[in-house]
Amino acid sequence: MGMNMTKKILKEHLVKGRLRAGEEAAVRVDQVLTQDATGTMAYLQFEAMGIDRVQCLAVSYVDHNMLQTGFENPDDHRYLQSAAAKFGAYFSRPGNGICHQVHLERFGVPGAIQLGSDSHTPTGGGLGALAMGAGGLDVAVAMGGGPYYITVPRVVGVKLVGELRPWVAAKDIILEMLRRLSVKGGVGKIFEYFGPGVESLSVPERATITNMGAELGATTSLFPSDSVTKRFLKAQGRAGQYRSLKPSKSASYDEEIEIDLDALEPLVAKPHSPDNVVPVREVEGLRADQVCVGSCTNSSYYDLTIVAEVLKGKTVAPNLNMTVSPGSKQVYEMAARDGAIAAMIAAGARILESACGPCIGMGQAPPSGGVSVRTFNRNFVGRSGTADAQVYLASPETAAATALRGAITDPRSLGEKPAVKTPRKFLLNDNLILPPADPESAAKVEIVRGPNIKPVPLKGSMPDELAGEVLLKVGDNISTDHILPAGSKILPLRSNIPAISEYVFTRVDESFPARAREKGGGFVVGGENYGQGSSREHAALAPSYLGLKAVLVKSFARIHFNNLINFGILPLTFAKADDYEKIEQGDSLEILSVPSCLAAGDLIEVKNRTKGAAVRARLALTGRQRAILKAGGLLPYTKAGGK
Repeated sequence: MGMNMTKKILKEHLVKGRLRAGEEAAVRVDQVLTQDATGTMAYLQFEAMGIDRVQCLAVSYVDHNMLQTGFENPDDHRYLQSAAAKFGAYFSRPGNGICHQVHLERFGVPGAIQLGSDSHTPTGGGLGALAMGAGGLDVAVAMGGGPYYITVPRVVGVKLVGELRPWVAAKDIILEMLRRLSVKGGVGKIFEYFGPGVESLSVPERATITNMGAELGATTSLFPSDSVTKRFLKAQGRAGQYRSLKPSKSASYDEEIEIDLDALEPLVAKPHSPDNVVPVREVEGLRADQVCVGSCTNSSYYDLTIVAEVLKGKTVAPNLNMTVSPGSKQVYEMAARDGAIAAMIAAGARILESACGPCIGMGQAPPSGGVSVRTFNRNFVGRSGTADAQVYLASPETAAATALRGAITDPRSLGEKPAVKTPRKFLLNDNLILPPADPESAAKVEIVRGPNIKPVPLKGSMPDELAGEVLLKVGDNISTDHILPAGSKILPLRSNIPAISEYVFTRVDESFPARAREKGGGFVVGGENYGQGSSREHAALAPSYLGLKAVLVKSFARIHFNNLINFGILPLTFAKADDYEKIEQGDSLEILSVPSCLAAGDLIEVKNRTKGAAVRARLALTGRQRAILKAGGLLPYTKAGGK
């Protein structure tokens, strides 16, 4: 049988292991990217490893912590710029744009393996790269030349047939995937798109789909590198980096899904989950208070231009506010030069800087109880900055129609859709990307550290016994936003673990940090898909700092599972899901002979001293992961020579 694209790329990059689904394999990483909310800690960890220079193409972006209400964010930006110069990375200055949009434009390469300290790194799959999100420590190891270890996923072939009808967008394709499969339907899987419908989608449209594939829980998503890819790279002045990459004619997949693009209609994800998807017509007429266009999902030149065409000569409804965030300086400047920005300003839209902004709660919070329609990728409770806001996720077309009418609107009611063409040549100006310094110059660079930048906290080796109280019991689909929120108050503390640990689980229980300190740490018990959402390793690092010893749940999201291991927290799953009911918050748990458990098989006993009973838990780890936990985490394991 011929190979699919995923297997072709993995085979080219295989360092260790076998490409069998469910087994661990190590792969060589070609490119890494970081952003300022996760990158400061990643570079602090890289420093702690004692390596002088990055060993692959690395780009440090500034796009998250752009709201400078204090010294913390600009201090982090200065640190990142000096660290990039010192260690040989590119530095994308504030204002150059969102990491995924810029990387797609200026760095992404078909067939490469790309690792990023952001869960939406799979955006690069729109260009034919195998791009995966990971914790910052995994990225730091890759920067140092280490391989990335993955549990080889099952590959799901998604066959696209037909062609999207007017006003139906690429966003509606990924919303349809979420409607069918849910936010945990992609765990342990890579989605590979193929079929005749692929040819009708531009690279930015493909990137919208691969970007939001992260919401499926997938390892990544991937499109072919074909004539469409070639045109995009040529338009970006990078024709020489093109390579053809398609599945073999006889390629097989572990599963197959078919989507008829002709049959799709405009969709929307209702509060408070990206998989709560219905046709727009079912909620049409619901009054909206805010419309936000942008994010790494929908901030391309096409996205802004179609919004501008809809708004041209009209005025945003008086009952709502509208914001637009261009995805990159390239997008912003082109839209300004061709009049799209002027058209949106004239209509009443507020143009924000090229950054993540409202998507991660960095300003533009909706009013109390307000309805906000956003072209973003997540609508978890409180993520917008307003605890009781009702956030809907939609395409730019639906968002623009809603902005005009003042209520959620099916864009098909606007009549004929304006024509928007993909540019034959994009505006090329990389003046806000600083290239790596040469080794001689780098040696003279002094790294600048502000007072908010603290050293990476390290744990000792795993103790013989783990005992403590169940500090918190939670349900299904707990996201990293629940564990450690984003937003303008908390994000600036990402380089200060003692300070940011004061916010662990406060969105669920404000008393959690104080109780964790008082009790000397303990356990957390949860349901299905624990740790979904952002790749933020701080959702493991800060709880580890508070003494969290183990997490016992029904199932984990991929990146968070790895992050728990990286920071020395035991990730356990119930052998029997029903045993979840046998443990309550406040119960006292105990695990004996932990080193023996790590050296032995998959099943261990967790004693409930409060109830005088025990449950069986599964410790499904590779030998390497067991060694990392025994050492107290990935950083001490790596420094000791582990690979």
